[in-house]
Amino acid sequence: MATRSRGATLTLFAVLFALVAISNFLKPFHLFPNDGFVFLGTKLTGTANAIMGPLFGLLLLIYAYGIWAMRRYALPEAYICAGCVIVNMVLFSMKNRNALSIVSIVVGIGIPLATAIVLSRRNADLT
Repeated sequence: MATRSRGATLTLFAVLFALVAISNFLKPFHLFPNDGFVFLGTKLTGTANAIMGPLFGLLLLIYAYGIWAMRRYALPEAYICAGCVIVNMVLFSMKNRNALSIVSIVVGIGIPLATAIVLSRRNADLT
């Protein structure tokens, strides 16, 4: 059976998640001021940041590859990723009033949610 093309949308999402994964790998190096991995609404520092950033970077890299290669495991990972992002954004917004603009919340939640929706619609094409 020939595999179907992932299309421009899923290609863009795979690239975006790969870029976020690279960003997470770089969190321990503090290349930007106030840089730190946010877990359950709390910005991590020190050893926790050095462990969690690359760990989630690896998970996102695996997810990006799953989207790129149209693998079936990408669909449940899409749901988990969307759920984690929603919980993280809501908790971070609650803990840090006015810390995030409405645009960053919409984009931060919209991309993972849109990816889950598109992958769900393309479920038959996943191998």
